[in-house]
Amino acid sequence: MSRLTLIKAVLGPILRLMFRPRVEGAENIPGTGPVILAGNHLTFIDSMILPLVTDRAVYFIGKDEYVTGKGLKGRAMAWFFTGCGMIPVDRDGANGGVAALMTGRRVLEEGKVFGIYPEGTRSPDGRLYRGRTGIARLTLMTGAPVVPFAMIGTDKLQPGGAGLPRPGRVTVRFGEPLEFSRYDGMGRDRYVLRAVTDSVMSEVMRLSGQEYVDMYATKAKAA
Repeated sequence: MSRLTLIKAVLGPILRLMFRPRVEGAENIPGTGPVILAGNHLTFIDSMILPLVTDRAVYFIGKDEYVTGKGLKGRAMAWFFTGCGMIPVDRDGANGGVAALMTGRRVLEEGKVFGIYPEGTRSPDGRLYRGRTGIARLTLMTGAPVVPFAMIGTDKLQPGGAGLPRPGRVTVRFGEPLEFSRYDGMGRDRYVLRAVTDSVMSEVMRLSGQEYVDMYATKAKAA
């Protein structure tokens, strides 16, 4: 039994009772082959709910601080997050962006599912912010389809992304797969990268119903 299977078996019923996830469009996730799941990021528990509502294992990048804690609590957190599919990367280092991109590429080339939040960080106010072009680079590098998704309601259960979440209902909505083979060989064109990224974010906005802000979330947080 894999750790993910064990986590779903033990904690799955508890999390489902707490969050009562309503899942729409799960059939849009291909059953085999590489897939990129790209969605909005409202709060910390998004990354706990996404693996819970998908049949396939989802791998995603996480802060390495989640797995470097000391003592029993630190080891328990490392076991849980890596078991849920988190791959720790030092994203704050000089080569953090490249490391994250190459990690995603490796996961996809192994025929697995890679989850990504194109905004690059949690939304500071519940609105949807401009996507980073890493999502475009990944799909053009690997040919993997992009399935957009929307987390709805998680920010109401865990405002600010900190502290224990409150019980309540969340919705996870998956859109139809997007493919960008028409841009083959154009992965270095910044206009193409922006067009692909904006196409994905447009679908995420449609699924989530969020107000869109044409600036990066990190800039909004720093203001």
